[in-house]
Parts: sequence; C-alpha cells; structure tokens
Amino acid sequence: MSSEDFERWGGAATWSAAPELTAMQTLMWRSERHPVQSSTSTVVIDLDRAPDWKRFVAATDWGTRLVRRLRQRVVDPVVPTAAPTWADDPTFDLAYHLRRERVADRAEMLAQAAQIALRPFDRSRPLWEGVLFEVGEEAAYVLKIHHALADPLGTVQLLSMLQSGKRSHTARKPLADDVPYVAADPVELAVSGLRADVASLPEAAATTLRNLGVAAARPQSALASALRYGASVRRLVTQAAPPSPELTPRTGRMWSFLTFDAPLEPLRAVARQGGGTLDDAAVALVLGGLGRYHARRGSPITELPVGVRVSLNRADDLGNRFAGALISGPLTIDDPVDRVAAVRGEILSLHTERALEVLDAAAPVMNRMPAFVGASALRSAAVPDAFVLTLPGPPKKRFMAGAEVKGMYVLGPLPGAALTVCLVTVADTACIGVNVDASAVADLAGLEQCLADEVAAMTQVVE
Repeated sequence: MSSEDFERWGGAATWSAAPELTAMQTLMWRSERHPVQSSTSTVVIDLDRAPDWKRFVAATDWGTRLVRRLRQRVVDPVVPTAAPTWADDPTFDLAYHLRRERVADRAEMLAQAAQIALRPFDRSRPLWEGVLFEVGEEAAYVLKIHHALADPLGTVQLLSMLQSGKRSHTARKPLADDVPYVAADPVELAVSGLRADVASLPEAAATTLRNLGVAAARPQSALASALRYGASVRRLVTQAAPPSPELTPRTGRMWSFLTFDAPLEPLRAVARQGGGTLDDAAVALVLGGLGRYHARRGSPITELPVGVRVSLNRADDLGNRFAGALISGPLTIDDPVDRVAAVRGEILSLHTERALEVLDAAAPVMNRMPAFVGASALRSAAVPDAFVLTLPGPPKKRFMAGAEVKGMYVLGPLPGAALTVCLVTVADTACIGVNVDASAVADLAGLEQCLADEVAAMTQVVE
C-alpha cells in the first residue's frame, strides 16, 4: 500500500464526524420536496472496465465501515427544538444500497441514472444509493447521495479519498476504530433541545439587551446599518435578469443527464486571458452554449439569470467558504475571453454585498418553525435559469476495485432552475455534467449540440 493511499484513507476515516446536521443542512433536510425542491446529487464515474463484482462489493463494504457516516441515518426530534442527529442504522444492509445492472450503451445508462436520481430516498435509511452499470467491456458507477450526507464538493472529495492509486488489490487496508453504537430517540432529542433552550435563555436575554443598548446609544448608525443590510438582501434575492422564455415552463419532474469532456488547460488559459478563474470560465462556457441555443431558437434574449458560487473571503476566490448568488449572464458576447471578463466583473461586484450569508444567518431561526416555513422561504427566492459550479476532483490517476477512473461527472439537483452544470477537474480533464429539466427545453438535442459546440470553441482558443 502506497503512503499516499494510506494518508488519503486515513483522512476518509475521520470524514464528516459531526454528530448533528448543520443549520443549513437542517433547513434543506426539513424543507425538501423532492424532486422539485431537491437536495439530491448524482455522480457518474466512468470506468475503463467492468470491475470484478465481488471485489467491488468488498471494497464498498470496506468504505462504509471506514466512513461510519455511510452506515448512519438521520433522526429528527419530534418537535424542532434541536437539530437532527446522526445515528447508526441497526438494519443496515449493503445489498439495499448497492446493486449492478447491464445496459446497452451510455445513453441508456444516463437515462437510468436520471430515473434513479428522481426517486426519493427512504429517509429512515442511510442517504445514498449506488449502481454499477456494465456497458459492454466498460462500466459506470452511479452514486446518488443526499445533501445532508454530503454536498457535491464533499461527495467528490469523499470519492477521491476512497479510491486507490493502483489497479492491483491492496490486501491490508486501514480499518475504522471500534466505537460504541450510536442510537437516537426522537422524543429524547426534542426534550434535550428544549432543556438547552431554557438553559441558554439568560445569556440570550443579556445579549439582546446589550444589542438594544448599542442601538439606543447610536440610533442613526444602527438604522443606517439595518437599511444597508436590507438593501443588500433585496439585491441578492431579486432576479438579476428576466428569465428566458426558452427555458420555461419548469416542472422539475423530468430530468435528463448530459456529459461532456474538455481538456483542462485550454479552459484555464481562457480564464487567465479574461482575468478570471476556472469558475468564471465554466460560467462563460455555459453562457456561450445557451447563447448558441437561443440563437438557434431565434430568441432575442441578451442576458439571463445565472446562479454562481461566491467566495465569502471577499478579497479573492482562494478561500473555502462560499455562498450562492445570482448574476446577469450575457448571451451576446461571442468572444470567450471577453465573456470570461464580463462574468468576472459580475462576480467581483458581489463581493461587496453585506448579506451574502443571510441564509446561513436565517437558517437557525427557520429551523425552529414548521417545515413548510423553510420550504416556502426557499421557494420565494429568485431562481436562476442555470446554476454553474466547479469542483476539484482527483488530480492523479485513480482506480475503483481495479478499474481505472476515466471521468467523474456530478449531476446536481434542479431547485427551480432549467439546468444545473457542474465542472469537475479529473487529472487534466474537465468533466462537465449537466442536469436538464426536460420540461423546460423544447429542443433537448439542440441544447446538447450547442453546449458541445461551445466546449469545442472554448478549447480552441490559443493563449
């Protein structure tokens, strides 16, 4: 066993060890109305061969024992006085979560993967499902996973950690430490949450009085600050540009998966020329494809709302804390470099917004209310035509049960958007996964061709 594998697997053993869901995870868990308001992501991993099934099952079983969270379920208190907690599933059965099927071709595999993603989870079990599809001599592993267990970034990180750096079998892998069985009772969770609330009342009251005292001492400053924050919230939750009529109506109940490959370095070169990042290049690529599609449809739309990820470090995009926001995405800028520059300008303007973390701040309050309150709040926010996300995947060659990973595509949920696009870097390749609300796109084959044409065009730009 290589030291690199040993280090990664050791990191996987300590992955996601928090006993409770975070405030944002709780909000999404309780507000979910699958699939229209979904918190489920799907990962398609292309393999160069069909791995030996027994070895694949054994490797998956080892992974679920190493990463204890994969054998745990979410337990909600009977009333929302506390966050949901993780507890070991006493009936965990690997055969329920993992199976294999044979399909005729990749198109059939992607169609079946979309249907798997559309099926809701059994929320009383661990929140993942894996299917190994054998496609001729090759294969694809499809993993469906809930956001409460891992968001798209966490999912890619976990998969990258569990994969091996060599094709041959590793006889002695690290094992998880023996730990006591973790159980949870919904009634006891609610009671303990209520006790914690009562115990925190004096401190909360003192904090409130201090804040009121500060506001009373400087009323004009407090009012101005509140107005600025409110204006920032209004800008962030209102539509950045009118939605495109070519991407409506959206039912959210018809998902179609598309995948594309692109050499990574040309995309990074375009990003550098435009003064942006790979994230900006991914947004520019999607806008280029959508611009082609609107031209193909004879639509005069010049911009549309796009959901992007903005660094909360404000000064740059080098941190690991992010929030979602909307920008007006231009459709009529033909030059990819100029399009990247325009996207970069839109995203930099968001760094000055005071309310980027408003949802994180509001989540603890909404979590104490009935679930429909949070669901209504999420539905009331402005929805983009497209979400675009960039994720770092494995930088080197990786294997799963002896089969080489040739590509990794994340197909994110569609919470009201017409399409969600995730670009994952796998070694020197950009693996682009697109989840499309097929009810919103009149010409799905045309959209696929337009995106493919834009991928080809952007990778032909010479630095």
